[in-house]
Amino acid sequence: MVTALRIDGKQMAIDIRGEVAEGVAKLKAETNVTPGLVAVLVGDDGASAIYVRNKGIACEEAGMFSETINLPADTTQEDLLALVAKLNEDDRFHGVLVQLPLPRQIDERTVIQSINPDKDVDGMHPISTGLLLEGNPRFLPATPAGVQQMLMRTGNDPSGKHVVIVGRSNIVGKPLAAMLMQKSPGANATVTVVHTGTKGIEVFTRQADIVVAAVGRANSITADMVKDGAVVIDVGINRIEDATRKNGYRLVGDVAYDEVFEKASAITPVPGGVGPMTIAMLLMNTLRAAQYAAGV
Repeated sequence: MVTALRIDGKQMAIDIRGEVAEGVAKLKAETNVTPGLVAVLVGDDGASAIYVRNKGIACEEAGMFSETINLPADTTQEDLLALVAKLNEDDRFHGVLVQLPLPRQIDERTVIQSINPDKDVDGMHPISTGLLLEGNPRFLPATPAGVQQMLMRTGNDPSGKHVVIVGRSNIVGKPLAAMLMQKSPGANATVTVVHTGTKGIEVFTRQADIVVAAVGRANSITADMVKDGAVVIDVGINRIEDATRKNGYRLVGDVAYDEVFEKASAITPVPGGVGPMTIAMLLMNTLRAAQYAAGV
């Protein structure tokens, strides 16, 4: 039986945010530029509101300028695009983030494409994606970047390893695969992506040195699906009913944590794993955007 290292995403995120704060202070001292991030929240989605608020708090703690613009749920696509165009030209903001998901009347792809690529700190603009694929990224998408940092900072360099990613979303699966297959530090892995159309997912996950679960299905990666000593990164966050909790539910990942813990060499918990890293890497991208703008 293997005893897994519990990868503490909270502490790692604190460390990275400290590094960002040092970079912000240095940039201010040398150029008098304060990195700025604006988040646009359309509607009243509770989870999105909490996430955006946490981003704002993290920005302020790092010495950045932060602003959140709240728009009603019935905002038209034209009005949102007009706002994004205005923010693209606002020198106070080096990062422009439109929180997803958006209401049905708004096309997410159109909105993402309207963001100035130089301010695309979410790393989702087609130009950002293209630069990533050619191995010359401007901004790495925050969650995949957080996963990569977790591997590197725990001594689990993916170089030469077989990484199996479960999930092919544009937010996690696809960009993470592109990142880890590059011939560059923190990458150089053999990457397999499996998904809902894959027959016998467990055949692939059992071969993996590193399993990244990003499928959005609670407890779907079980102990029999991973080999002894594998590193398991759980990106999923799912609500399941729990009558013992005051709110009636608890949060779990895509991995059956307790049973996989007995086989893995390292594993991320949910909550407290990848989640905090996403905000930390978003701050890192905002700092980089300000550095680019300042020419340093």
